[in-house]
This record gives sequence, structure tokens and C-alpha cells, in this order.
Amino acid sequence: GILALAVAPGFDANRFPNVPDERQRNRAVTDTYEPGSTFKVVTVAGALETGLITPSTRYTLPYQIQVADRKIHDAERRGTETMTVHDILTRSSNVGVVTIAEALGKDRISRWIDRFGFGHRTGVEFPGETKGIVLPADRWSGSTIGNVPIGQGIAVTPLQMVAAYGALANDGVWVQPHLVDRVGNQKAEEPKRRRILTTQTARMMRRMLRDVVEEGSGTAAQVPGYRIAGKTGTAAKPDERGGYSNYQYVASFVGFVPAKDPRLVILVTVDEPRGAIWGGVVAAPAFAEIAKFALQYLEVPPD
Repeated sequence: GILALAVAPGFDANRFPNVPDERQRNRAVTDTYEPGSTFKVVTVAGALETGLITPSTRYTLPYQIQVADRKIHDAERRGTETMTVHDILTRSSNVGVVTIAEALGKDRISRWIDRFGFGHRTGVEFPGETKGIVLPADRWSGSTIGNVPIGQGIAVTPLQMVAAYGALANDGVWVQPHLVDRVGNQKAEEPKRRRILTTQTARMMRRMLRDVVEEGSGTAAQVPGYRIAGKTGTAAKPDERGGYSNYQYVASFVGFVPAKDPRLVILVTVDEPRGAIWGGVVAAPAFAEIAKFALQYLEVPPD
């Protein structure tokens, strides 16, 4: 199975006492961010697993819906459309995901967030790991179901997100991320594994995420000769007034390759990109470059 791995070097602060604190932490395990649309897989996978939907289930969706005191709309203005669940994920419809979330309900969504490992440390062998910020269901307001399912109002670490997508790549089995292969002549302790989705659900998610890259918002992540499965994300950053910034964003892309028989899970996050802000424009091309190099290095044959 795939072992989610953060690509970040260790750092010996005792050897370099004058180096600023910024250099002394592994951002993949210590820093949190609001993931935006990459988090939508939790709601969609949970609804698929419970039998509430299939990829071909259809919804009639307006451009904007009211959720308690908030108005939720899609990124691009459009008229009322009929979309399948497949369309909702590949086109990253906020209204579509929130509509599915409302049918699923806050208690089940909260359980799926927990099941995917958010709100918990992964247990990777690296100091300073944080568990993120996840609001329990009994503290949700009326509008929470309109923002958490689309990746707002929740904070995750990059490694948590990689591990979650690793579970989709591993046919529904979450694998504890780890760095240590052996200590001296002794093999390190085997990482923990737990099944969170059926193989069927994981493969349905993989097919839809593949189409995100082939025909949706993630086309810039394509690597010639390989099929990629992944998701873009663009999230406004919280500001000091308790709202969201109009000009500071986190752009991201997370995916795995080859899509049919994955060998690598890669996450790219760009903090406060300048010019373009969209994950599909800013982060997806970097994913493609990293994946291309890694696939050649590991001598993974084209699929």
C-alpha cells in the first residue's frame, strides 16, 4: 500500500542555534490551513459509502443557496443546472457538495471527518505534530454545514490531507504516515492501518478524481503518459476580524499517480499566491513537475 510521506527534511536546532524558528519546523506536520475544495472528498465519499448517492445521482442546483445566515454560491456564475455527483466533484460545485452534506446531516459528516483522521495526529515519527482544528458536531451553528463540507471553518495539516487521499489510493485503507524504515538493524514498527471505505467506494472516488484532472479544474496537473487522480483547492485565509480575506488565499492540489495503480501521493500548497490564486492554475503545474521527476526516478512505467 501507499505510505503517505511529507517531503520535508529534519533539522537539528542544536547544531544551528542562530537559525530562525521558521527553519526549525516541518510545515507538513506543524502548520494548519483551511483546505478548501480538496476537502470535498470527505462528504462525497461518506455519502457514497452510506448508500445515499451514486456517481450518477442527479441534483437540480441553482447558482446560490441559503444556509442559515449564509449564502453559498459556486465559483463561477451560472444558471440553474442539473448535475450528477460526478459533475459536482469534477466541476467542484460548492452548492452541489453542500446539498449532499445537508442530506447526509451534521452528525454523519462529523463522523466521516473523524474517520478520515482529521482532528487527530497521524502519529508520524516527527516532533511537533499538531492535530488541526475540528469543531465537534454539538458546537456546529446552523451555517456550519454550509462551510465545513467545502473546506472552510476547519483546519488540517498537509500530512493529514495526504493521508486521507492515500486512503482513496489504497482502496479505502488509511495507512499511518511514517518516515523511519529501520533503526540500526531492526525494522521500524509497522504503521497502523484501518479500513475507512469499501474498495468499491474508493475506486468510484478514484474514477471521479481522475476525471477532475482529465476534464475538470485540474487539467494542469497532467503528466504525459500517466493518468492522474486529484483535486484542486482554493481557500480564502481567515482575517483578524473573524471573517475571510479578500486578497489572501491558499491554493492547493493533491492527487495520486498512476490513477489505476497508485505509487505516489503528492500535495502542493501555495500560501498567499500572487497574481493567479486558483489551485488549478498555481498548484497543479507544480504537482505535475514533481510527479514527472518522481515517476522517472522510481522508474514507474507509463499507464
